[in-house]
Amino acid sequence: MQPIEQLLQVSANLYKLLGEIPEERDSYIEKINTLLDKRGIFIKCLQEENFKFDAQNRVHNTLLELDNGIKQRLAVVMEAVKQDMANLQKTKKSEEQYFNPYANVRVMDGMYYDKKN
Repeated sequence: MQPIEQLLQVSANLYKLLGEIPEERDSYIEKINTLLDKRGIFIKCLQEENFKFDAQNRVHNTLLELDNGIKQRLAVVMEAVKQDMANLQKTKKSEEQYFNPYANVRVMDGMYYDKKN
């Protein structure tokens, strides 16, 4: 199989994988990273072969469309991960505040001045 066909196959698999975001993110992100690494290898091979984009070639146009779709879907996945991280931080902060509600109170306890003449 030629590198461009392998790139097309890996890109299609990645595009399909990015279509839905499951609740279990760890294995999902590992699969995404694996496919992105494979894509990087094939793209590097094509660059070494002095690959030139041909607008008339159907495979090249398909690759371009897949690449644009992958970028959009990756942005959505990144946004979902960022939102999850923000929610986790918010939950952690709320939990800390629940267990120790006076942690942020700054009081100078035990200090007073009695002014007797």
